[in-house]
Amino acid sequence: MRVAEYVEKNLKNLVEEKPEGYTELGKCTSGCHSVSFFIKGGPNKVEDAKFKATKRCKKLLAVADLVAEKIKEKGRVYLDDEEVLGHFPEEKEQDKIRERLSIVRKALGL
Repeated sequence: MRVAEYVEKNLKNLVEEKPEGYTELGKCTSGCHSVSFFIKGGPNKVEDAKFKATKRCKKLLAVADLVAEKIKEKGRVYLDDEEVLGHFPEEKEQDKIRERLSIVRKALGL
């Protein structure tokens, strides 16, 4: 899947501000990119995950949303780089996907 396609069809977890009843898990800013993660529950028993990010970077939006989905699926703060990268094999700029993934990793405190 390409990033543009993912952004167009998904982004279920993007919020404008911290949702009520959620805890900010962490934030990372790198250059003009910024992402924050919010969870409902605890780090080892996550009920829901949301994120807020710079909207001008589709790669960051796609990676952050996919990671939020994986956190909800696993029920814990979780990030498998290869699983995320494997979701976007058609994306030409893999180095930029990896860079955005490192921003997400820092925001999660991993």
